Amino acid sequence: MAASTSPHEEIAPVPPEGRTLGGAGFGILWFDLGVGLLVLVAGSLLVPALGLRAALLATLIGSVIGSALLAVAGRVGSDTGVPTMVALRPALGIRGSYLASLLNIGQLVGWAGLEIIIMAQAASAISDHYFNVDGYDAWLAVFALLGTAFAIGGPTVVVRQFLTRFGVWIVVAASVWLTWRLFWTYHITGYVNDPGAGGFPNFWQGVDLAVSLPVSWLPLVADYSRYARRSGDAAWSTFFGYTIANVWFFALGAGYVLVLTSEQNPVDAGNLIGALVDSLLPLALGWLFLLVILADETDNAFANIYSTAVSLQNLLRLPRRGLALAVGAAAFLLALSVDLLGYENFLLLIGGVFVSLFGVLVADYFVVHRQRYDAEELHRTGGAYWFWGGVNPAGMAAWAAGFAVYAAAAQPPALVDHASWVANVPTSVTTVGGTLPSFAVSIVAYLLLQRLPLVRGPR
Repeated sequence: MAASTSPHEEIAPVPPEGRTLGGAGFGILWFDLGVGLLVLVAGSLLVPALGLRAALLATLIGSVIGSALLAVAGRVGSDTGVPTMVALRPALGIRGSYLASLLNIGQLVGWAGLEIIIMAQAASAISDHYFNVDGYDAWLAVFALLGTAFAIGGPTVVVRQFLTRFGVWIVVAASVWLTWRLFWTYHITGYVNDPGAGGFPNFWQGVDLAVSLPVSWLPLVADYSRYARRSGDAAWSTFFGYTIANVWFFALGAGYVLVLTSEQNPVDAGNLIGALVDSLLPLALGWLFLLVILADETDNAFANIYSTAVSLQNLLRLPRRGLALAVGAAAFLLALSVDLLGYENFLLLIGGVFVSLFGVLVADYFVVHRQRYDAEELHRTGGAYWFWGGVNPAGMAAWAAGFAVYAAAAQPPALVDHASWVANVPTSVTTVGGTLPSFAVSIVAYLLLQRLPLVRGPR
């Protein structure tokens, strides 16, 4: 087979002059992406099974582990300058990466629709309470257009023109206010020494839940880290930004579910959002809580729409802006006409697939290739990353092995940032959850399988 190379310009390595985001920008980006209403719900699931002290410790350990994995995966993008799905080509083969792209597209369009729904619900709650106007469908259209506009602008525009100047400050202000209210109004410190009730989750399952939040961003992280001026700065900023946000909002979720359950009707993960909104809207600053949803979920919608377009570019040689418009329209139609909460179980299953996949990526990039990918070979048919018909059997098999471990653990991937709506969480078969065992198995399996002589393909 004759070798050929024809990289699409927008998924080719970002040139040095295009790598303009510094450490502060990445810290702001990942802090903002780590803050959210759905993270509150994930934190609420830790109690009352765990006492508040144990829940906070589990959150801290899980956040550090998960954010470290996120930063490591982002290092691949900042080193190579290519988006996530292209960076997977040496591990899966050029055509093997297409399967990952298809799965990623399937989940991200759905998550984009969910983010649009969240924002529309918040906006309609504000307009209905203060102006007696619901306008839910109109709000769907507004936020679909806003997320699409951000996706067309791209990461550098969003970070510099929106997050740094405006978005992150509203998020911080609202987060501080929610924290102050938890301590001042509800006196959360009185719950610190209360014992847990037992059941799901136990301590290490709680750690696994906290790990799953940053891990949920693994399929997207290199799409943004590829614009970093320096890999080290981007990695450390990603780690600290997401760790702070994850710990903070997990703690708020656990704290609020305890105090609202104690002082009002019983509250669980299924109705925590409603209980918070009902308790806050009548207050003078109640709108601030919903404002943080709008400010934060806007960039979540942007991330989903933008990365869907980039994943499509791994399959199609079309401009990102046109693809972003199509993805935004698809997300709006889903939000308008499809029961996305019912569709969620399928989306969550797809999300679980990526835990083991990034174990394969880490093993291939950091161990097998020692942090050196050949940029030209990433796009060359019949080249070094072609393997057998464009597929690397070692990568595909290790990916499948890791996912099998994840599924066998029965730890629901429901507690990822994009969708923690699930109230009834099944009990895990294991005592440690599935995320870390899956990640470890895929790494070991790949390191063993890639040594087989037939894996490299015909030459």
